[in-house]
Amino acid sequence: MSEIEVFLDDTPGEVRGVVSRGGRFQRLLIQREDEPPQNRLGARVVGRVLEPEGAFKAAFVDIGGDKAGFLPLGKGEAIRTGDIIEAEVTAEPRETKGPVLKRIGAGEGKPGLLAPGPGVAERLRILAPGVTPITGVEAIQASWDAEEEALAASDFFAEWALDVAVQRTRALIAVDIDYVHLPGRDARKGRARANKEGLNQAARLIRLAGWGGLVAVDLVGTALDPNQITAMAKEAFAGDDASFGPVSRFGLLQLALPWRTRPVEEILNAPGGRRSPATRAIDVARHLKHHMLSDTTVPRFVARCAPEEAEVAAPLVARLGPRASLKADPSVQPGRFIIEEG
Repeated sequence: MSEIEVFLDDTPGEVRGVVSRGGRFQRLLIQREDEPPQNRLGARVVGRVLEPEGAFKAAFVDIGGDKAGFLPLGKGEAIRTGDIIEAEVTAEPRETKGPVLKRIGAGEGKPGLLAPGPGVAERLRILAPGVTPITGVEAIQASWDAEEEALAASDFFAEWALDVAVQRTRALIAVDIDYVHLPGRDARKGRARANKEGLNQAARLIRLAGWGGLVAVDLVGTALDPNQITAMAKEAFAGDDASFGPVSRFGLLQLALPWRTRPVEEILNAPGGRRSPATRAIDVARHLKHHMLSDTTVPRFVARCAPEEAEVAAPLVARLGPRASLKADPSVQPGRFIIEEG
């Protein structure tokens, strides 16, 4: 297996990209067709200032999309209601928040898109220059495996006897690093190795989920060398523009990560935490595509799903071609589907 592998799957309704390093998933990029292009990271837009917020030193900006953009203002930077500006999206929308903007200069015209941000294929080229993406069945499977890990609350790494839990709350990302000391080994060196690998894996899992914000890491042990821990953390989060706080006497490290992309769970799930209707429809199309690519000798595959899901999935399945078909089946529970030869 090569050090870096890149996977690209273009399924009707959604494009996914995956970056793997040393056999472990590093990034999961998901781009939906129905996302307003003004909200995408890196998009350049024309905006009209709606209302400056003096208390926050920021302004809300109409960019012609479904949500107003949020424009932080620098010290002494002035802006007025009605000003037309050109800006770039530096963070995609999440929860109820609109995209975060960076002002480029004065603009002209109606609020709207000037230039789209990079798509999944372009972002993969930036993350892994010179690496040719793997497509087809392998890419679909990699996207499923990466999604499973991105949505998991914890992971166990047997080679280091390490259990790392990473959970996002409304206030912060909580990381808990647990280590099982193995008899006959130096306990101090074991703790240091556990913290180093735990920070590496926590950073990887946070990137995979697409998270940002305040991070609190519960390290192994309490009498820790702050300089050593900070050096480990800077190496683990290298390239993430992280800001690091001190290591407390209780073995707690705090750092802050900038938000960039919409979190994976928000793309896939409805507010209640279950997969959204759009996600379930794309699931049907992607599984059909996987079957078609896995066995090219079968002339036709049929997916049976609940009527309400078939209605959403139908236009996606139609784009897969004549070998794919869809049947609304009231006997199939919502959220489930059956694929069979047709």
